[in-house]
Amino acid sequence: MIRGRLIAAAATPILASMDLAVRILLVLAGLFGAGGVATAAVAAHGTGDETLRTAAHFLLLHAAAVAATAAVAMRAPPGWPVAHVAGGLLALGTILFCGDLLARAWLGARLFPLAAPTGGSVLIAGWLALAVAGIAGR
Repeated sequence: MIRGRLIAAAATPILASMDLAVRILLVLAGLFGAGGVATAAVAAHGTGDETLRTAAHFLLLHAAAVAATAAVAMRAPPGWPVAHVAGGLLALGTILFCGDLLARAWLGARLFPLAAPTGGSVLIAGWLALAVAGIAGR
């Protein structure tokens, strides 16, 4: 019990320093990671569907990327939202791209017309925004 209190006390300053955007990015990163593992398991042990494998790969890769942008955003100076924007774009792109792939595999229908290409374009924009954060960061 004491150990749990010590861990909670140590984590409190970190949690207190997180703004809402960072918390949202971390929640999404966790959901993407969990969804990626579950989707990979279904693809490997169930259907063997290549579309599911691709979705799992993108979910896992971008879970780490979104978590990293959250970490960068926490260290960014006030008024410097580029890492937040990069994380948001990566999250949105992942939702659109993987959502469309998963809808195709499980529902037999697209999320909406051009969802995957739109998601892919948003992902590219997110990676470029991350590059800008690295180049122009203070």
